[in-house]
Amino acid sequence: MRTLVIGIDSGTQSTKVLVVDGKSGKVVSSASVSYGLIPNLPPGAKEQHPHTWRDAAAKAIKTALKQTKAKPDEVVAIGVSGQQHGFVPLDKNGEVIRPAKLWCDTSTAAECEEIMEKLGGLKATIEKQGIAVLPGFTASKILWLKKNEPENYKKLDCVLLPHDYLNFWLTGRKVMEYGDASGTALMDVRKRVWCKETIAAIDPELESKLPPLMPSDQPVGRLQESTAKALGLTTKTLVSAGGGDNMMGAIGTGNTREGVITASFGTSGTIYACSEKPVIDPEGEIAAFCDSTNRWLPLLCTMNVTVATEMVRKDFGWTIEKFDSEVAKAPVGCDGLLLLPYLEGERTPNVPDGTGVYLGVNVRTFEARHFARAAMEGVTLGMNYGLRRLEELGIKPTQIRATGGGSKSKIWRRIMADIFNAEVVTLKVAEGAAFGAALQALWCWKNHVCGEKVSIQEITDNFVKLNNNETTTPIEENVKIYRSLQAIQDETSKALRKVFSMHRQFVLGKYE
Repeated sequence: MRTLVIGIDSGTQSTKVLVVDGKSGKVVSSASVSYGLIPNLPPGAKEQHPHTWRDAAAKAIKTALKQTKAKPDEVVAIGVSGQQHGFVPLDKNGEVIRPAKLWCDTSTAAECEEIMEKLGGLKATIEKQGIAVLPGFTASKILWLKKNEPENYKKLDCVLLPHDYLNFWLTGRKVMEYGDASGTALMDVRKRVWCKETIAAIDPELESKLPPLMPSDQPVGRLQESTAKALGLTTKTLVSAGGGDNMMGAIGTGNTREGVITASFGTSGTIYACSEKPVIDPEGEIAAFCDSTNRWLPLLCTMNVTVATEMVRKDFGWTIEKFDSEVAKAPVGCDGLLLLPYLEGERTPNVPDGTGVYLGVNVRTFEARHFARAAMEGVTLGMNYGLRRLEELGIKPTQIRATGGGSKSKIWRRIMADIFNAEVVTLKVAEGAAFGAALQALWCWKNHVCGEKVSIQEITDNFVKLNNNETTTPIEENVKIYRSLQAIQDETSKALRKVFSMHRQFVLGKYE
C-alpha cells in the first residue's frame, strides 16, 4: 500500500494540489482550480470569499486523488499553504462574516498609521514587536472593519488567516501557527506571543478573538467527519500546522538552513532566507517573519511581478513564448526604458499610493519588445531593492533558488542572475508552496504518528532536487548595466512618492 501526502497551495489566483509519494518524494498527481478577485471594488481594495478557497481545494483534492486512483487509507497526512495576511472574520457559529481582505489590499494605509502612531511611531512599533504595521498585513484590516463596518465588527468572534480557515474546514479547529501568525503584525516575532500593546491599539477586546498560537511541527488535528466524507478520505488523515505560502515555499525549495535564499516570482515577488535567530530591520522594509519550522524567515515582498509582465503580454496579444522571444530580442537595459512597476501600490519599498511609471520613452524605445523587457527588468530590479536590504542585514546570497511562474522563463532567469549578481537555480518540483506543504505534512506524520525523530532538513535534503540544466550564472557586463539602472529606479521611486500621493487624491476626488 502506498503512503501518500497531500499539499494544498491556496493562492490569490488559484488553488493547486499535489499528491506526493511519502517514500520517494515524487509527485504522483496534481490538480488546479482557478478563480478571480471580487470585481468592481473601490480603488486599492482586493477581496475574495473564503468559500472560494474551500470549494476550490475540495475540487482540486478530489481531482488529484482520482488521477492517481488513491485509496482513502493511503492518504496519511495533509498540509496547507495559504496566501498570507488575508483577514478571515468568523462569527460565533464559525461562519464567514464578510469577504476576506487580501494581502494585496492597499486600502488600509490610514489604519496602519493610526496603529503605529498609538504605539509611538515606526521605530517604537518595531522595538515592541519586531515588525512594522504595513497595509499588506492583517492588523490594519481588522481596524478597517471596526471603523468602516461596525455592524460586521460586532459579529466578530474569531480572526483567521486563509490557511487557518482551510485548516478549520479540514479539522474543525481554530488555531494559528507561528509562521503565518507572524504576518499579522499582531505578534511579537522574537518571543512568538501576541503583542498586547498592538492589539490594544486596535481594540482591547481583540485578544479574546485571536486563536491560540501553535508550534509549526505540531498537527492541527485529523480530518473531521464531514470533510473526510466530502473528500472521500478517512478521519485518520492527519492535518499538519501548515503555514503561509512563503513559509511553505521555503520548505518546498529546501530553504531550511542558513545560506539558502528563495526568490518567488508569482503575482507578487518574495525573497527570503532561513535564520536561526530573528532578523529585525529597524527601517521596517524587511519583514521579520517566523518560518514554519520553528525558526525565522526574514522576507521582502514586492506586490508587482507577473502582475506587470502579464498585463503587458496580454495587451500585446502575445503568447508566453512570443513574449519571452521578444524580450530576448531587446537589448540589456532596454536603451534606458525603465518601468517603475507599482501597479498595485508597493510594499518593499512601502509605497501604497504608487502607480506604474515608464521612464525613458522616446523614438528609439517606443516599441513593443522594449516595453516587454522593461516590465521584466523593472519588477526584477524592484525585488533586488529588497535583496540588497537583506544583504545589509547580514544575509549574503551566493545562490538564488527561483520558484513561481517567472522562474519557468529562460530569459527571465538570465535577467535574474544579472540583476541579483548571483547564481540562479530552479527546482524539479516547480510548485514550491504546495510541495512544501506536502513535505511539512510528511514531517508531522513521521514524528507524531510513526514515532520517528526526523528533522525537516533530512526530508528536504532527500526530496528537494535542483534542475541543474537550468542553472544560470551572471554575466559581468550585464551586471554593470543593471547596477546603473538600479540606481535610476531607486532615485525615481523616491522622487515620485509625493507625486503618487497627489495623484491618488486627484483620482479619489474625481471618481469617488
